[in-house]
Amino acid sequence: MLPKKPTFAVKRSKTGLGLFALQAIPVNKRIIEYQGTILTNEESEEVGGKYLFTLDENRVIEGSSRSNLARYINHSCEPNARERPTRNRIWIWSLREIQAGEEITIDYGEEYFDAYIKQKGCKCETCSSQSQKKKTK
Repeated sequence: MLPKKPTFAVKRSKTGLGLFALQAIPVNKRIIEYQGTILTNEESEEVGGKYLFTLDENRVIEGSSRSNLARYINHSCEPNARERPTRNRIWIWSLREIQAGEEITIDYGEEYFDAYIKQKGCKCETCSSQSQKKKTK
């Protein structure tokens, strides 16, 4: 039996490392699970870090392990995927068809954006394109 064809690749993107689709992904398809340790909000405040993903109002998933490929999904102001928490799991679903070779992105939300992205400037494809258009005018 042949090994399963890889679905994703971690590669360089405008913001560092990103998760890229190696095959086309249809619209409204479950893509990947954001994996890690489930922590209470209090525990997550002690741990800190950028890889905390809100599961519900009381818990987060700490996903800093490099085996968690979903941690490489970057922010975009016009994402092609979104998160869907389900009990003790967070799944990433496609919002539209994602082409082979395309980076998978989600909207990180206002709180994360304000804390980590805003002061450096958003480097997502949408914001980068708008920035380039302003420079050429």
